[in-house]
Amino acid sequence: MSTALVTGTSSGIGLATAVSLARAGHVVAATMRNLDRAGDLRKIAADEQLPIDIAALDVDDDASVREAFATIAARHGPIDVLVNNAGVPGGGAIEETPVESFREVMETNYFGALRCIKEVVPGMRQRRRGTIVNVTSIAGRTATAPMASYAASKWALEALSECLAQEMRAFNVRVAIVEPGVIATPIFGKGRPPIPDSPYPHGRRLMALFAARLANPTPPSLVGDLIRDIVNGDSWQLRYPAGPDAAPMLKGRAMKSDEQVVEEAGASDEAFLARMKRDFGLDLKL
Repeated sequence: MSTALVTGTSSGIGLATAVSLARAGHVVAATMRNLDRAGDLRKIAADEQLPIDIAALDVDDDASVREAFATIAARHGPIDVLVNNAGVPGGGAIEETPVESFREVMETNYFGALRCIKEVVPGMRQRRRGTIVNVTSIAGRTATAPMASYAASKWALEALSECLAQEMRAFNVRVAIVEPGVIATPIFGKGRPPIPDSPYPHGRRLMALFAARLANPTPPSLVGDLIRDIVNGDSWQLRYPAGPDAAPMLKGRAMKSDEQVVEEAGASDEAFLARMKRDFGLDLKL
């Protein structure tokens, strides 16, 4: 089996991916910014005797990335699999969101993944083998207000991934993009609180949609197991929607013109609720 490095493994999709890969026999370097949050993963690894090496890694910091990758390679040999999962939420109307918040989201969700990619690509190219899995979101394919900062970071990572896949194909290195829909992870409790009395209705509409999706939660293990299957397989497929709502949401967006999407976003709350009921069978409460 291979050596896999997974970022953002303290909870959610990253934790589930580390466990799923380790259960499949891979040696997993499970990285996170704050090792104080490793309790759940440490317990699972100990209880099941899984080959998981938990290590500190801040994807926002050049030196931290260099040192962590070098240390892991020294312990376990070349990194065969990289799963870029570390990410932060972002939201809020553009007018109401500080530019610094845009920078923070882009730093982690885009530049963090880029830093990690640049650490493994030379070795994978030279060995002519390897797999890179970048976890984006359906927000990397659909731009929905008021998620500009988050969607922009995920669109950027999608574009980077598509270019990387083209560059690495001649060197037998696979690149895959995993696009989760609404998955029950702690990220939904980490976003910026809504601004009271905002003139923009889109935030409360999106929160109502998330609440409805999370009422019947999709566990992060679904995404972790998908990533395991990608790593264990040999497919050159680029994009993988993940979760029961992901493919329908992407299909629904593809069927609409840009102008229709903009028009719908400017409609009344009543029209929004009716559309959610008609298109997705959801009875939302604002």
